[in-house]
Amino acid sequence: MISSAMSWADGPLAAFDVESTGVDTDTDRIVTATLVAITPGQQPVVRTWLADPGMEIPASATEVHGISTEYARTHGRAAGTVVTELVEALAEVWTATTPLCAFNASFDLSLLAAELHRHHQQELTISGPVVDPLCLDKYLDRYRKGKRTLAALCEHHRVRLEDAHSSAGDALACARLAWRLAKSYPEQVGALEPAVLHEQQTGWYRTQQHSFADYLDHLAGRQQDAHEAEQLRRRATDVRDSAEHWPLRPVRSGSEAA
Repeated sequence: MISSAMSWADGPLAAFDVESTGVDTDTDRIVTATLVAITPGQQPVVRTWLADPGMEIPASATEVHGISTEYARTHGRAAGTVVTELVEALAEVWTATTPLCAFNASFDLSLLAAELHRHHQQELTISGPVVDPLCLDKYLDRYRKGKRTLAALCEHHRVRLEDAHSSAGDALACARLAWRLAKSYPEQVGALEPAVLHEQQTGWYRTQQHSFADYLDHLAGRQQDAHEAEQLRRRATDVRDSAEHWPLRPVRSGSEAA
């Protein structure tokens, strides 16, 4: 059931997404990024950046977002310039009263923070509340089986996803998904003040990460291969560390300028 009650989801909103060279926020780089500003009664304002990441884009990443190393070098702009513009644009639209919607926010924001540190030795400022539909969905329907990718959640919640795995398509879908969850779950999500919802997500994310780390330790205990078991335990440790830092992980040494 969709609630008609007013909430933060009725806008204004911002949405953010990045596509990257990989999944390590400390060492991988931004390839494309999109910031969407949503104002009630107006068409969304979509801004997209293409960066030359300064490193080879692995074939596995290109298969996801379609941007090759050659294309990024030819058509992308200097990564440092892109990062500066991204941070400035975020500061313009992301405020205490305009939440930022980001799917798996700790990845996108932590990657941007690492890039900002790498190129400009600056720290990323959290300038307003964050709404992460992935965190919300895991809290609202903890035991539902199946994938929890953006595409899977959009299908489950009947949200339109166009041009999947492009930063623009994913950012717009993320905003739609956040709206859907706010309206479908008004008491748990939609009726909360943005700052309160942000604080709630820090606790939900912590619980979710610790549960996942326990699962990894369980898998490690069943491994016959000692190396595989150790890898799983190390990952569990990393997951527990990240549990304490939502939506922004600390920048580590891998983010130093090349």
